[in-house]
Amino acid sequence: MTKSSASGLTRRALLGAFAATAVAAAPTYSNAAGFLRGGGDIRRIRMYSGRTGERIDMIYWVDGEYIKDAVKEINHFMRDWRTDQSTNIDLRTIDIMAASHNLLEVNEPYMLLSGYRSPQTNAMLRRRSRGVAKNSLHMKGQAADLRLASRSVSQMAKAAMACRAGGVGQYYRSNFVHMDCGDVRSWRG
Repeated sequence: MTKSSASGLTRRALLGAFAATAVAAAPTYSNAAGFLRGGGDIRRIRMYSGRTGERIDMIYWVDGEYIKDAVKEINHFMRDWRTDQSTNIDLRTIDIMAASHNLLEVNEPYMLLSGYRSPQTNAMLRRRSRGVAKNSLHMKGQAADLRLASRSVSQMAKAAMACRAGGVGQYYRSNFVHMDCGDVRSWRG
């Protein structure tokens, strides 16, 4: 049970109100590693899906706590659109995406090309392309393939690599960057 303040508002209610109104006041982070260690007070993610037409722009972490309902919406947004299946997206992946976005200093939302992939979808994609891993981290909710119109693959990859928190794949021909929370590594596809 949360203690009420003199005005009758709980800490959780104040955090919820703060999260709903703090978008304009969100700080810019100059150090991704500090951001991932909790160096900031607010974490925000902005994406859209060309496949579903959906958009998401929300604060999902405030004052050291993930906002449960916001994370639930992110999980649904990043679902396998082919099968309409979703999973819990690894919070580390969301943090890497948000930190990279902040480092790029853009307001443009990411275009999400692929988040969670069901085993069926991953198998189908493997039959079509040799660049799809058999045990892809997408199937564990630990990876995302992203694009920004205003930034190059190289710029996005450099921002993600600055986080030193997972894998970064550069796909120049298809114009996207893969970010995951697996081992720290980088490659070109």
